[in-house]
Amino acid sequence: MYLRHIAISTFVVLLSAPAMARADLVFSGPVVMSDGDSLRVGGSQNLRLIGIDAPELDQACTLDTGATFDCGAWVAKTVRKAFNGREAICTAQQIDRYDRPLVTCTIGGEDLGARLVREGLALTYRDSQIYAAEEKAAILADRGLWSMEMKDPSEHRRARATNRPAQSPAPNPACTIKGNISSNGRIYHRPGDENYARTNIRVDRGERWFCSEAEARAAGWRGARR
Repeated sequence: MYLRHIAISTFVVLLSAPAMARADLVFSGPVVMSDGDSLRVGGSQNLRLIGIDAPELDQACTLDTGATFDCGAWVAKTVRKAFNGREAICTAQQIDRYDRPLVTCTIGGEDLGARLVREGLALTYRDSQIYAAEEKAAILADRGLWSMEMKDPSEHRRARATNRPAQSPAPNPACTIKGNISSNGRIYHRPGDENYARTNIRVDRGERWFCSEAEARAAGWRGARR
């Protein structure tokens, strides 16, 4: 499915059933954009902008010329140049299944999510349509991502998970703690944790197996919250 073939966004929602709202959580300070829909504010944990989805860092698009374009890296570079270091105020609306705050943010009084969608740097999620008007304007103007062919980011994530290389085996069968590296940082997962089974350890990417929580913490990893 490609953007050019969708009149109005019909994107699959990866979020679980709405979690308890946490509108009392407010983050403020200088921005560090991780990619087109994730950021840290004032040294906060990783935050996700609610209602939008941006291409993954390793995702490619196809231009009108037929050439392949690294659109995920382009979006990340664009948002970092535009927003890194600027002051933001973000308010949590929900907590997702990864215990990550889903937030709305303002920079200079402007809604960040609205701007990203309006400039064609991110898409809206189907069930929220918070920024439907901004997305319609971007589509009509062939702006940003709408000027090229791109798989829905959710499809790209599913394909990537399906083709994921085999997990690196633990060097010692007794060392069962998984030290994962993601956009949320270095997190270790213990047997029985919610995401233990689906966490795939790749030592070629700096991920590790640990024999104890103390060893993992000493190496700079923090425990998963659930």
